[in-house]
Amino acid sequence: MQYRPIFQDTPVVVKNLIIINVLMLLATYALEAAGIDFTNMFGMHYPASEKFRPFQIITHMFMHGGFMHLFFNMFALWMFGRVLESIWGPKRFLIYYFVTGLGAVALHMFVNHLEIMSIKNSIVAFQNTPAPELLEKFVNKNLGRPSPQLIDFITEWYDNPSSASMATEGGMLMERILQMKMDIPTVGASGAVFGILLAFGMIFPNTQLMLLFPPIPIKAKYFVMGYGAIELYLGLTNSGGSIAHFAHLGGMLFGFLLIKYWAKTTNTFY
Repeated sequence: MQYRPIFQDTPVVVKNLIIINVLMLLATYALEAAGIDFTNMFGMHYPASEKFRPFQIITHMFMHGGFMHLFFNMFALWMFGRVLESIWGPKRFLIYYFVTGLGAVALHMFVNHLEIMSIKNSIVAFQNTPAPELLEKFVNKNLGRPSPQLIDFITEWYDNPSSASMATEGGMLMERILQMKMDIPTVGASGAVFGILLAFGMIFPNTQLMLLFPPIPIKAKYFVMGYGAIELYLGLTNSGGSIAHFAHLGGMLFGFLLIKYWAKTTNTFY
């Protein structure tokens, strides 16, 4: 039996997207070793952050937080994207990829904006009536793991609630947390990948997929609906740590809208 390289039958757009993503992760590791923060440079920042640059709207889609993050995204891109590119052609597939990727970051930034506005409102309320309980509530809501020093500061302020200096320092701490939230970069092709999963489920709804955990078959349409429901739940409950669940949903939403638009404006679904 003749051996065939894995990329031999991979269409051109999927192949080049995978290559670019791999090269960007290698560049990230190489430059970090040289003291250059590639992720902060090319990851997507909140537009009000001093670290935001317009090109990050595109470049964040080719950045990843580590090997496993890259591997799972690229595996899904290769597994499902090559099927879509083979029926859509490279041009339409590339358009779909970027529309879903940009739609993902748009929804993610909108949700971030709502969060940032809520934080700013909390800071204004604190400035009007500074109190240790307001600071504690703010910290518990916006910091997953506050440092022991911060916990000690809040405890000390409870013992001396009328301290003007501690109220001032508490306000400064809240401002720093706000800035930290705005400076967190978003990276990954996950939004576009979730758009690809959505498209596969719509075009091949009854195709049987084999889950890893648990190892059972499931139709593509149920897999996509289940995945979407899980992402919505995790996004609304703010679960899953630093994962951008609404970016995943944004990729699926914009993918759905684009497919419906194409269905109305062309004679064939694809």
